[in-house]
Amino acid sequence: MRKLCAPWVAAAVMVLAGCSSTPTAPPSPVVAPQPPARLTLEQANDVTVMAIGLVGTPYRYGGNTPASGFDCSGLIGYVYKQRAGVVAPRTTGGLIDWGTSIPAPSLRTGDLVVFAQNGRANHAGIYVGEGRFVHAPSAGGTVRLDRLNSSYWAKQQVSYRRP
Repeated sequence: MRKLCAPWVAAAVMVLAGCSSTPTAPPSPVVAPQPPARLTLEQANDVTVMAIGLVGTPYRYGGNTPASGFDCSGLIGYVYKQRAGVVAPRTTGGLIDWGTSIPAPSLRTGDLVVFAQNGRANHAGIYVGEGRFVHAPSAGGTVRLDRLNSSYWAKQQVSYRRP
């Protein structure tokens, strides 16, 4: 009887040994990485607060100070320089490639919204949260706060950039 049990015991021991391997930790949940940022979250919030504070400043083509008024890229350049010490490109054409392209779900305060028509950048603003952005829209206007989903802006081709 002993001879018959020995092969079965040996087989059972080998099977059970295979089951006794060291357990591994469960896989970590996959978290989408945030696009890189040159600005800290605090700087991005400072940019946002200053941009909102400039609402009502007159529009002026080529303007880049509160005293002279702003065009869209002048507003962005002024705010980023004052609040984050970062020099932004002076034209919307330069802003379309500035920083890192980000998907809409990753948008945070201080990021840029850059609008294009026929493949050329033609307008830009600073995202301030809750689907809104600050921009200097056009001659005769003032710096203002608008919604990305408004009837006009929702129809525009837009890209999001993280400086």
